[in-house]
Amino acid sequence: MAAISYNSISELHPSLTYPKVVGIIIGKTDIKSFPDRKNAGVDRFTFGFTIRDSPDAFINVSAWGNDGYINGMSNSFSIGDVVSVANGLVTTKDPEKDEKFCPTTPSPYRLMLAEGHSQVRLCVDMDTNDGLLPLLHMPVKDSRDFYPLGDVVANGKSLDGSFINILAAVKAVGEIKLFKKCDGRQGRRMEVKLFDELVSSFPLICWDTEAIQLVQTLAPKGTVIFIADTKINFDRFRNGMTATVNAKTIITVNPDTREAGLLCRYAAEMLQSGALDQDDKPEDVLVESITAVYTIGQLKEKGQETQEASYGITYSFITKLDLDFSVSKVISTRCAKCKFLVTEGVQYCSNQLCPGKGQVFSSNTGFDLLVDLTDHTGTLHACSLRSPAAEAMLGCTTEQFDRLTNKERTEMKWKFLLERCKIYVKILPSTKTKSGVRAVVLACSLADPGEAKQHIATLLKGD
Repeated sequence: MAAISYNSISELHPSLTYPKVVGIIIGKTDIKSFPDRKNAGVDRFTFGFTIRDSPDAFINVSAWGNDGYINGMSNSFSIGDVVSVANGLVTTKDPEKDEKFCPTTPSPYRLMLAEGHSQVRLCVDMDTNDGLLPLLHMPVKDSRDFYPLGDVVANGKSLDGSFINILAAVKAVGEIKLFKKCDGRQGRRMEVKLFDELVSSFPLICWDTEAIQLVQTLAPKGTVIFIADTKINFDRFRNGMTATVNAKTIITVNPDTREAGLLCRYAAEMLQSGALDQDDKPEDVLVESITAVYTIGQLKEKGQETQEASYGITYSFITKLDLDFSVSKVISTRCAKCKFLVTEGVQYCSNQLCPGKGQVFSSNTGFDLLVDLTDHTGTLHACSLRSPAAEAMLGCTTEQFDRLTNKERTEMKWKFLLERCKIYVKILPSTKTKSGVRAVVLACSLADPGEAKQHIATLLKGD
């Protein structure tokens, strides 16, 4: 049997008839539908993908047809599969129009696949598969052409709406959140936390099913990814920058580049040291957006059920609040870059893995307390209560607290100790605590008796 002859992507031209290419899928979009203008009441379907057969050659492909043809084709392969594409139409692309919503490619053409003419099949030749797999780890942009996360954060709103490249490591892969689109259809959303040498947590948001399926395969921590043409936006809700995977985006997992290798080693060191676990920033969500009320027992269960942070309100008693200890045990100074504890007045961070090494040192001084929260279902021990939440709760700054007498500090302590409080908490899974969770107090105030009674009665009914 004669060997099948394929056209290379670099030699594709509109004059070619019945071209056949083989390559690896490096990008893929969700299926979209729209009314057929020629047939009332009939919908047409389309989706796109990007195929690569050499380091310098990849091309966008668009498939059009009825529901069965498009869904059947789309379901037959995923990103990372090697496929053959037969009988497509080679057309000259309009760079401004075609690459506005598709990945940027070096080819001046694109392939159009039509129902009844074109086919896409998985490649079964193992030698071909093995030869193309290394392409999956080659970024589609210059490996040095990327923004460090620190630059994205520093540039802030000036990058709003831009498409840029990012090299980062995966800190955590969130859960899929379902929602209803404006047309009534169900949508999906997933958030991935990224980090690098300068930033300990940065959000990457995925909306498309194809992008979500890809990031779900990533190891929860430490995997390095090169994200080409991610869209950067300023998120008013977070008051910070976010990156979004869109139809132009190509994600390269574990890129085979020098820059990625350096970041991979750094990520492994950070994860091993536990330095990333210091990231307890309560700014993840607005306190006002937290409405669900839980018992202490329910909060523990939530923390053990998922690797994501959980948020809630608890009407509990504060059973430990050591305000009348020495000031050094109530107020601490931490490195602004890595949150590592440092001695007040020092001009450097003692954390050998601090991402700010070699930069101008900066630190933050604030309340740094561990409190116990208790209700009829149990106790959450050693909950972190830091500034600014502690300042708002106590009604004083660290400077004002430092000037208080021991008697005044004890009086402040008994204002809250063994009192029913309304406490907003962030719950995180932890392998270092007996309960398997750790808690961060986001806000705390004395509870209104009527409000607390109503919520507790509701929770007791649920029990």
